Amino acid sequence: MKILITGASSGIGAALACYYDKPENHLILLARDKTRLEQLQKSLRCKADIIDIDITDFKLLQEKIASIGSVDMVILNAGISIGHSLEVTPFDDFKKLYDTNLLSSHAILEPLLPKFKEQKSGTIVFISSLASIISMPSSVAYSSSKRALNAYAEGMRYKYKPHGIDVINILPGFIDTPLTQKNSFSMPFLMSLDEGTRRIVKAIEKKKAVYAFPLRFYFLIKLLLLLPQSLRERIVQAGYKKP
Repeated sequence: MKILITGASSGIGAALACYYDKPENHLILLARDKTRLEQLQKSLRCKADIIDIDITDFKLLQEKIASIGSVDMVILNAGISIGHSLEVTPFDDFKKLYDTNLLSSHAILEPLLPKFKEQKSGTIVFISSLASIISMPSSVAYSSSKRALNAYAEGMRYKYKPHGIDVINILPGFIDTPLTQKNSFSMPFLMSLDEGTRRIVKAIEKKKAVYAFPLRFYFLIKLLLLLPQSLRERIVQAGYKKP
């Protein structure tokens, strides 16, 4: 199986590469950090090619993706966070986050989708976030980019299911990765990278259309959304009161 993984130099992307390190697989690992990609490539036993690129350089990105030919599965894992703050997000930071978390997915899929349709098969995996379900005051840019990704994934699922293409959207909670290690607050239900990867792989294997985890965290968020708007606002604001 030929698999393209973005954001593959560390965290979930690198862990997924290690999971799919099997003789029958051919991995294409994409990220900015060439040194880490090369280290990962050397550690793998299966055939693995690397693409070191800034994923927001859309013109070059599409040229690179077009050059790899068809794939069996693409895991769109690349994503960034600009941290948590109650201040107004600078426009350049906001745009970079949307370019990385949302627009890069379409830039990658545009050259791949005709090949998926031609072979009448393929799997597209989006790595979203539980943060997409409710947008907190300190993470407006991140949460909204992931919610937009959810909408994109949903539409793609309806559009390409008749062509034999599976679209899977994964919504993890907090997983112990370099991305979450930057957080200075307590992260509820923080999960190890191994456990998070195991759950993601299982959801892919079962071809779950949408998979949110851990369930306890997901249900708490859904419960909050069921409350009357005025009560929900009071609860959220109470959590962000300055000392």
